[in-house]
Amino acid sequence: MTDALIHALEREILADIPLARAMQLQIAAYQPDGLTLLAPLAPNINDKGCAFGGSLASLLTLSCWALVVLRLRAAGEDCDVYVQDSQLRYLAPVWGEIRAESRLAEGESWNDFFDMLGSRNKGRLRILAGVADSSGKLATTLDARFVALRREAKSSAA
Repeated sequence: MTDALIHALEREILADIPLARAMQLQIAAYQPDGLTLLAPLAPNINDKGCAFGGSLASLLTLSCWALVVLRLRAAGEDCDVYVQDSQLRYLAPVWGEIRAESRLAEGESWNDFFDMLGSRNKGRLRILAGVADSSGKLATTLDARFVALRREAKSSAA
């Protein structure tokens, strides 16, 4: 994975998603099995002075989505990626910078995902993400299933 793909995706997110721009998100780290997004507290604050729940949900979802998109682009795949379903849990307030970290759920496999994409033009997998509080304890978690659809397959089916 090149830094160019990571920076290009960050620019694309900020250009195409006004909410992400307002949140001032940035891709902080990427490894093939994990991605970290950051956002400062100030533009994501609620009336109590901690992180707004909607910002937490958005950042967690975008972290998972970006992980899938980067893996697909690194493999040369042209896909649309959608969140199919998700479960969000708010466990504690976040009083500082929001750091959303995403990774594959246990039992999921990139190889299986790409095999399914190759055979059915559609891949599906679960991604987990979390935001920790200042002590390092999980404050918000997301368990989500994402679906990738090859664009060429979508246009030929029409």
